[in-house]
Amino acid sequence: MGKKVAIVLSGCGVYDGSEIHESSAVLVHLSKEGAQGEFYAPDVEQMHVVDHVKGQPTQEKRNVLVESARIARGNIKDLATLNVKELDALIIPGGFGVAKNLSTWATQGKNCTVSKVVEDTLKAFHAAKKPIGMCCISPVLAAKIFPGCELTVGQDKECEKWPYAKTAEAMKELGCKHVNKHVDEIHVDVKNKLVTTSAFMCNAPVHEVYDGIGKMIKEVLKLA
Repeated sequence: MGKKVAIVLSGCGVYDGSEIHESSAVLVHLSKEGAQGEFYAPDVEQMHVVDHVKGQPTQEKRNVLVESARIARGNIKDLATLNVKELDALIIPGGFGVAKNLSTWATQGKNCTVSKVVEDTLKAFHAAKKPIGMCCISPVLAAKIFPGCELTVGQDKECEKWPYAKTAEAMKELGCKHVNKHVDEIHVDVKNKLVTTSAFMCNAPVHEVYDGIGKMIKEVLKLA
């Protein structure tokens, strides 16, 4: 039997949910490695809904679990029902939903809170010494919950290629060790069994993002 991996989503769409290309890449790479992905999401209302054509918030209200089900092709469970004993690893793709629906990072930065069900899930995998893979903005959750952990969100110097590099500085202020990596590279925190890669924190071609996520998945499965 292949390894069973929980994939926690935060909605559907980069500006208010999970980044769809990252989520798909996670599923494709798990499949390539003979592992089985199981989708979960919290059953809560989104912080807001963003029109992805205009990049502007709308007056709509949507549910994180219902929206995440679009990516999961309907095969998804409420995160509150996750049983860590039945799973070998945890993956959290990026997208602004991580910073808006799984935590309050989007509005409060390093002073944010992490949703209780998300925090409980991360702590359960960590306590069970089961690996956690995170890409793009999702490492901020680990930075908040596991003080002193090592991770990467890419580079710490802002430029056209790395528009979100200030995130690395905020992580350092939380007491974490940020390690600069290119988009197709990963960082492994052996002690915490935490594997991170920058994905779309970098303005890079999609295949390079895809390759970095592939390396993350391979390493997570090796640690599982």
